[in-house]
Amino acid sequence: MTTAATEKYDIKRVHRELYGPPREFALVDVPAMRYLAVDGHGDPNTAPQYAEAVEALFSVSYAVKFRSKRELGRDFVVAPLEGLWRADDPTTFVTREKGAWSWTMLIAQPDWVDDELVAAGVDAVRAKGERPGLERLGLTELHEGASVQILHVGPYDDEGPTLARLHDEWMPQHGVTFNGDHHEIYLSDVRRTAPEKLRTVLRQPVRPV
Repeated sequence: MTTAATEKYDIKRVHRELYGPPREFALVDVPAMRYLAVDGHGDPNTAPQYAEAVEALFSVSYAVKFRSKRELGRDFVVAPLEGLWRADDPTTFVTREKGAWSWTMLIAQPDWVDDELVAAGVDAVRAKGERPGLERLGLTELHEGASVQILHVGPYDDEGPTLARLHDEWMPQHGVTFNGDHHEIYLSDVRRTAPEKLRTVLRQPVRPV
């Protein structure tokens, strides 16, 4: 019989309500969660920092996974890529002015992953060759609390109308305002999925006005 200690942890199953939302706005309470994180700025389609960040995140996440399984007997599914997006003017998310965006790319980690395990993962990745994004990678905790989210299906650049409805209609109608960065969770592998079938969670932390 499989025990809790040997089950493969999958954050998408543990937090189904956060990683499998409906295609309509829903209010959720996001608990404190642990992430590998890399900060950067600029258009994700062209900024070298972005590609470096994503490569570093996945490389270290897999190194941590293998070390956790080997040394702790605790295995997990590497979580999907996520991103916190911010700009001085939030309307740039609707107009898709990507050069104005700053971001923190994330991959969620099980709660037993600590700084020591991450440091060992970074060392293992660095031993295979230099990766610029490693110098900006760290382990962080994020507690978003009350948030509204929706599942977007389709190209990333088609998110604008949904975000406009969220900002200009849903939030004012429900008496809430921004309380953190725009958050996206990329459920699909962009390398293997047609643009019209991409599944992305769009999340916005909120607070009462």
